[in-house]
Amino acid sequence: MKLPVYLYGHPVLRKISEDLTPETVENLPTLVAEMFDSMYLSEGVGLAAPQIGKNIRLVVIDADPAAEQFPECKGRKLVLINPKVEILDGDNISRSEGCLSLPGISESVPRVEHIRLSWLDENFQPHTEEISGYLARIVQHECDHLEGTLFIDHLSGIRKQLIKGKLTRIATGKISTDYPVRYAPSAHRR
Repeated sequence: MKLPVYLYGHPVLRKISEDLTPETVENLPTLVAEMFDSMYLSEGVGLAAPQIGKNIRLVVIDADPAAEQFPECKGRKLVLINPKVEILDGDNISRSEGCLSLPGISESVPRVEHIRLSWLDENFQPHTEEISGYLARIVQHECDHLEGTLFIDHLSGIRKQLIKGKLTRIATGKISTDYPVRYAPSAHRR
């Protein structure tokens, strides 16, 4: 089943997500599979539960499509439950990011490129790993969603002003996508 991606302007994207426990979600394997299906249909490399309308700390990532340009992404398919990101070191590097919840917007976002990630897998087994490069960027982007943060929140005031019209079109439902979406409750579809 392809789940709709919630778009900018929907309040679910701005809420802090709750920790996930085995009792929190019925049929977690089905939800994870549906999230991967929705991510692939949308041609994304990551999807966080708030983007499908669930404020739980769950992220799916398949970074393999980026492996040609970023070798650290090769074969990296992850299910992250209750992930925690620790910034290790390094300067902020700016790279272009987009988001399934912000279709048509791509901006240069500063992020560190070396993190320690701790998480539970889909069997609630703990993991900790140091991650670098573009994969670290993907993880930080998706984990931001769990805190109610979007990549545009990392932009300068001037950049935000320059994309204000695009954001308004998304929030008011005046855009279309190639994948199922859910608009903000106040959006007036054209």
